[in-house]
Amino acid sequence: MATLLEFKNVSKQYSKDTKALSDVNFAVNEGEFVSIIGPSGAGKSTLLRCINRMIEASSGEIIFDGANVTEFKIRELKRLRTRIGMIFQHYNLVNRLSVIENVLHGRLGYKSTLAGVLGIYNEEEKRQAYSILRILGLEDHIYKRCDQLSGGQKQRVGIARALVQDPKMLLCDEPIASLDPNASKIIMDHLRNISSSMGITVLINLHQVDVAIKYSDRIIGVNKGTVVYDGPPEEIKANELRSIYGIEAEELLVNQGANHAG
Repeated sequence: MATLLEFKNVSKQYSKDTKALSDVNFAVNEGEFVSIIGPSGAGKSTLLRCINRMIEASSGEIIFDGANVTEFKIRELKRLRTRIGMIFQHYNLVNRLSVIENVLHGRLGYKSTLAGVLGIYNEEEKRQAYSILRILGLEDHIYKRCDQLSGGQKQRVGIARALVQDPKMLLCDEPIASLDPNASKIIMDHLRNISSSMGITVLINLHQVDVAIKYSDRIIGVNKGTVVYDGPPEEIKANELRSIYGIEAEELLVNQGANHAG
C-alpha cells in the first residue's frame, strides 16, 4: 500500500518554554483510518493543523503525496488544501446560509477569487453536492439554513463540504467532541464508511479511547508532543493507556470497564 503522509522529525515550538510537538515521526498509508489520541494539550490539534499548514511546523519535513508541504509557496498551498478536507469540532459553517451553499464552499479552492465571491458553481458541482448530501442522509435539509440544524446535522454538512473537494485525505479535529453519543455514532459510521467505500484516508483526533479502538485501523498515542504509541487498536491495554494518558489513565480504565460491563 502506498504511503500518503509522512512526518519526519517534526517539531513545533510556540515559545521558548512551549513545545507542542517534539521530533514526531510516523507514516500513514492511502485509505488508512488512523486515530490520534492523547490528553488535552498533548499536541493532537497542532499535529493535524501542521499537515495543511494552518499551523507552521518549526522543523522537520511533512511529506504528502510525495511532496514536502513545509516548502510550499502560496499557490501550491492552495492546491494542497483542495486535496485535504478539514472537519472541525465546531463545524465552521456559515449559519445564515443554506446547507447546499455551505457544502459548495468546499469548491472555493478550485475557483478564481471573482467566481468565489460571486458564488458561481457549475451544474456538475451542484450535482456532486446533492449526491454527497444524499449519502449523508441530509437530502431533506438541503435548503435549510444551517442555524436550523442540530449539532450532528451540522457536522454532516461539514463532512459534505470536505468531500465535495474530492480530497485524498480528511483531517478531523475532534469532530464528535460537541455531540451526544447517538450523533457521535452516526458521524463515526459515516467517516468509517467514507474511508472504506471511497478509499479516502482519514486522520482523526479523538478524546474517546473506546471510539478510537472501535473504528480505527491504527492508533497513534501522543503525550506532551511526543508519539508514545503507534500500532493496532487491539494492542492498547492498561500499560499503553498509562504511557499515553499518564495519571488520567486510571479514570479512563475505570470508565472503559464500566462501558464494557454495560
